[in-house]
Amino acid sequence: MATLPKHLFEHKQKSNKKPMLRPTPHTKGTKKLYIKTYGCQMNVYDTQRMADALAPEGYVHVEQADGADMVILNTCHIREKAAEKIYSELGRIRLMVDKNNKNVAEGQETKPIIAVAGCVAQAEGREIMRRAPIVDMVFGPQSYHKLPEMLGKIANGQRKVLDTDFPTEDKFDSLPAANPTNIIARGVTAFLTIQEGCDKFCTFCVVPYTRGAEYSRSIARILNEAQNLVNNGVREITLLGQNVNAYHGQDDAGNAVNLAGLMTALDTIEGLARIRYTTSHPNDMDQALIDIHANQKSAMPYLHLPVQSGSNAILTAMNRRHSRESYIKVIERLRASRPDIALSGDFIIGFPGETDDDFEATLDLVRQVTYSQAYSFKYSSRPGTSAANLTNQVDDEVKTKRLAILQVLLNQQQRQFNQNTVGATLDILFERSGREDGQLIGRSPYLQPVYVDAPTEMIGQIRPVYIESLGNFALKGNLAS
Repeated sequence: MATLPKHLFEHKQKSNKKPMLRPTPHTKGTKKLYIKTYGCQMNVYDTQRMADALAPEGYVHVEQADGADMVILNTCHIREKAAEKIYSELGRIRLMVDKNNKNVAEGQETKPIIAVAGCVAQAEGREIMRRAPIVDMVFGPQSYHKLPEMLGKIANGQRKVLDTDFPTEDKFDSLPAANPTNIIARGVTAFLTIQEGCDKFCTFCVVPYTRGAEYSRSIARILNEAQNLVNNGVREITLLGQNVNAYHGQDDAGNAVNLAGLMTALDTIEGLARIRYTTSHPNDMDQALIDIHANQKSAMPYLHLPVQSGSNAILTAMNRRHSRESYIKVIERLRASRPDIALSGDFIIGFPGETDDDFEATLDLVRQVTYSQAYSFKYSSRPGTSAANLTNQVDDEVKTKRLAILQVLLNQQQRQFNQNTVGATLDILFERSGREDGQLIGRSPYLQPVYVDAPTEMIGQIRPVYIESLGNFALKGNLAS
């Protein structure tokens, strides 16, 4: 790590306080970049694109913060106490910096550039700057394409950089193509953001305020990025969006293209074997998209379709804009088109005003639908959302008990779904080596993890595998002869 010359400390007044550390102004050359990612798949994608944006500046990704020249916390604002977790992590980084400087000569202290990115940064940028002096840069999820520009400001002596505006330019147009070396290192599956933002304004959700209004990328740019991924070994792409099935991009002629049309276009890319997408809204599940699951081999028989509650009263309070009945009709249409489709869902338990009857309605919906997997959480108030102002909050002990009951049911359904595949032969995409020598880990079309004794040369290949048994967390299979 480079050192900070003593004359750069702006400390002219007499004081017993240790001068504030300033980040080392880096020059071109190899530098170490550490990014810690919180939250959803879109944050994983954003982290990868940040690394791509910084690669021309000489930054290479490393697996630990200690010794890095730049540390970025890519934050998520969905869960409770998200901001406090970031401050705790910043405290650990502060201790790391102090420890590294213990044996350095006075006046020669060093410090990596510390940045906070993502949705917490977007929502609480100025507060982060105030509470955590160690932070040099704060920027939202729409601004990371300007990272080289921000670094330039730091190099030119600007103490702090804050960028949480919603820029007029398209960040995707400004980002460099993903570095081939980075793509290869990330493996044979990849995320690709096609849509951002949300116009739904569910009362519990901060996304419209941190990611902005719905925006869809052009089909040409998506196809170019997908082709670059496939050219560098990717076999499966998961399309990402806050409301991914609300995608409404344009082709070169300016014609509107929906998600079904985009998936049809992606299907023409030679070598792209599998396409998934997440997260979907029930109201945007049109018949053309449902038919894709029946007619397009690359469209995987797996769908994450959040419902949040089985009670119409709670769905109305959440402003979900769909009913229990309309959700179930979508499920029926999906299964009529693709009977084996695996369904995943999201559930929020203990939303303000939720009664025992409301909770029982959720359990009843789960029993009726049956899920291959699901994500369930206790409701937590998010500042800035309309639900945060509701007074009829559910006692935390009640939420905890209800969540436990729901998770038992969901876990039973997941195990039963997995058990139903034992004895079947499934096409498995091998992704990486397993824990044991000679073992590979792959995924079934239904997104189930499967481990198989197979040579490393098969990574990236799709092979038929006989599912032998079900373990605690994964299926065990053998290569089919």
